[in-house]
Amino acid sequence: MRRVPLLVCGLVVLAAPVLDSQSPGSLMQGWLTLQPGVKSLRISSFDTSGGNNDRLERIAPGERRTLADIKGSGQITHIWVTIAPPPPTVSRHDIVLRMYWDDETTPSVEAPIGEFFGQGWNESYPMAALPLAAGPREGRAMVSYFPMPFRSRARIEIENDTGRQIDAFYYYVDYEQFPAGSLPADTPYFHAWYHHELTEAQTYGENEWGVLGPEQKNTTGAGNYVVADISGRGHYVGMNYYVHSPSPMWYGEGDDLFEVDGQAWPGTLHGTGTEDYFNTSWSPNTLYQHPFFGYARVNGETGWLGRTHVYRFHVTDPVRFEKSLKVSIEHGHDNNLTLDLATVAYWYQTEPHKAFPAFPDRESRKLMPPIGPSEIHRWRDAWRKAMGNGSKLWGNERP
Repeated sequence: MRRVPLLVCGLVVLAAPVLDSQSPGSLMQGWLTLQPGVKSLRISSFDTSGGNNDRLERIAPGERRTLADIKGSGQITHIWVTIAPPPPTVSRHDIVLRMYWDDETTPSVEAPIGEFFGQGWNESYPMAALPLAAGPREGRAMVSYFPMPFRSRARIEIENDTGRQIDAFYYYVDYEQFPAGSLPADTPYFHAWYHHELTEAQTYGENEWGVLGPEQKNTTGAGNYVVADISGRGHYVGMNYYVHSPSPMWYGEGDDLFEVDGQAWPGTLHGTGTEDYFNTSWSPNTLYQHPFFGYARVNGETGWLGRTHVYRFHVTDPVRFEKSLKVSIEHGHDNNLTLDLATVAYWYQTEPHKAFPAFPDRESRKLMPPIGPSEIHRWRDAWRKAMGNGSKLWGNERP
């Protein structure tokens, strides 16, 4: 008997139509199920004159534009976006994407458009995951296949917080329109939240791998970097994790922690290290892209100095909660590292959701500058002076 690849078996979790959620089989099983009354529709930036000017144009600094405002019941099935000029001229880190379901006044999705689609730091690079992708050319085509159901309305908007004009914005929003009242009552809504923080090291120093002395312990989870803090009923389905390390030391000893329905530490879903949560091992620094997890960008510098983007999507293993879920991860073992961390968490839950914290302004979102050879050389100079400023100090000497 021919074996069906795991990828194909698992895809149905994210991709099956809401109205056919009980159908067994592969991703393509939905093709064999007729759904009377369901219509396939699209909103896009096409040129309604019949010309080739298929875009929104001249989006001014501070301006908001509505991409879609859909009335009735349905489900968004696909979004595609590309923007001109490309990075770094127009910062995708500073274009804010928001989505609202039904008539809610606080967004269920709020994130920089780059980070939402798996593009960190206003950079542009390929990414190939199941629900999100950044395709040719050079990661400039940003794609979502997250199913996004709604009962009475769906609204998607962008805000230009780049400080300059966006010359052109091209997009598709593909969706299905359902007969009134046909969406099952327990269907959860799609959510995504962006968090960005410059983490604080411990007062005893950045003692990763015990290089400065005995390691300490974290027995509470206090001080962990927060990925999501959710109230309500639903399931968590993954994250994009963007880490900028100012040191060549390994950044990924921090454990992941899922506190389900108010569980106290250590809870029933406590991990063993950052790379372990992302389905990798032994301090990886290699480009690797699986539909469920991967390294879309690695630093390519000394040790783990610089920027790394990893992702994981819980396609076959969503984390389910009835009342609440707090997802956090240590920044280094015992939260001992200063890192420039950003994440976008993705989940589904019933409404209403807890309002997100105020979205950080452009100054608060500002990216930390790279650490380069001149900074490292100045560190060496300070170390030489601390060691007595000997003329033949090599670098591995200890006090």
